[in-house]
Amino acid sequence: MNATVKWQKRLTFIGTADSGFSVPLGGSPRVGGDNDGFRPMELIATGLAGCTAMDTISILQKKRQDVTDFEVNVHAERAEEHPRVFTHIKIVYQITGHAVDEGAVLRAIKLSAEHYCPAQGMLSQVVPIDLEYQVYEAGENGERELVASGEYQKAEG
Repeated sequence: MNATVKWQKRLTFIGTADSGFSVPLGGSPRVGGDNDGFRPMELIATGLAGCTAMDTISILQKKRQDVTDFEVNVHAERAEEHPRVFTHIKIVYQITGHAVDEGAVLRAIKLSAEHYCPAQGMLSQVVPIDLEYQVYEAGENGERELVASGEYQKAEG
């Protein structure tokens, strides 16, 4: 895998990778940027969310779960001092659908966390990651009702 960032001006860059897509990177005005793109650490958190989301929805679809909406939220706490690394990460999976099986959700999260997601596998080596899930029953007019929630605990050892 190859990635490139090309400087545009001040703290503005365009990032590209093997896929051919581009993403803007920018800095905060307080550090000399123009607030015109993702911060690099935001991209790492977004990459983590996307990696585990793709695994999880793929597994749920293979398990024939009727998912109508799916979202993964990553909250990453950072050190106060430079290099301002992540110190703790929480991933919350929100699954909405019809009669979605909580066991299938747990299995999908487990497979992503322990087998498939390279971003989670790599980051979990250096920062604690907590995994939570919320399963909602889809209703009419976009309404939903929480039917299950909890934490996934990785097996020790």
